Amino acid sequence: MAAKTKFRGSFTALVTPFKNGSLDEAAFRSLVNWQISEGTNGLVPVGTTGESPTLNHDEHKKVVEWCIAEAKGRVPVVAGAGSNSTKEAIELSQHAEKAGADAVLVVTPYYNKPTQEGLYQHFKAINDAIGIPIIIYNIPPRSVIDMSVDTMKRLWELKNIAGVKDATASMVRVSQQRAAMGEDFNQLSGEDATILGYMAHGGHGCISVTSNVAPRLCAEFHAAWQKGDTKAALAIHDKLMPLHNNLFIESNPAPIKYAMSLLGKFDETLRLPMVPVSEPTRAAVRSAMVHAGLIN
Repeated sequence: MAAKTKFRGSFTALVTPFKNGSLDEAAFRSLVNWQISEGTNGLVPVGTTGESPTLNHDEHKKVVEWCIAEAKGRVPVVAGAGSNSTKEAIELSQHAEKAGADAVLVVTPYYNKPTQEGLYQHFKAINDAIGIPIIIYNIPPRSVIDMSVDTMKRLWELKNIAGVKDATASMVRVSQQRAAMGEDFNQLSGEDATILGYMAHGGHGCISVTSNVAPRLCAEFHAAWQKGDTKAALAIHDKLMPLHNNLFIESNPAPIKYAMSLLGKFDETLRLPMVPVSEPTRAAVRSAMVHAGLIN
């Protein structure tokens, strides 16, 4: 039986709070609970927004475990488990399965630039090593490579390949993937700013950076869309659009961590080579948060 998913709505690509150079467990657990209470439909720990590149393996696994423990089955947890080393991605995926994750999010291997056949073999090896669903994370701006629709279609034939986090920002791609794989292929946007168009082209939801700071509004957008209330969805989208833009003026997750500090959730500590945002970006993020009604 294929391990497919029906993830819908707003899934938060969680930030990872730090304190005195270490993981801030209390702040992270508090963030998980706040997200769920605000209506978030699912949680995605230790993706790029969670600064996975600068977490060691023990820290990565702890964050996944804390997220699952704190969520207590109230919403699905899709654990970040990607790597440009297939062996490492398998290890992280196996840990996520053992910890109780509902699925894993596996990014296309960055920097070493595999061919389409290499991409297929990478994901097939992970598929063969675990028994929970895999969401392909296709993000050409960060990984440099773009998984083709044809490669996705080949992978869709495997038992655990369930869908895609699509950060191509291409509306055409959503329709092409629907045509190739059908409605059951779980399509989640990885680009907050394009979510309205993404849903209109047949998408199912979003793995969102913005929903870290605006979880209720992001969840309300998806609820309105699912009810067919496009007017309400557009109004919420307009409210959030400056945030969708301004949270990416500098490299994610520096702006979103600053935004979270403005809400008093935790401070904006990052790990090098990430650094706090500049004053012009601070002003832009503050302005967008005021526009969204999150702060005065």
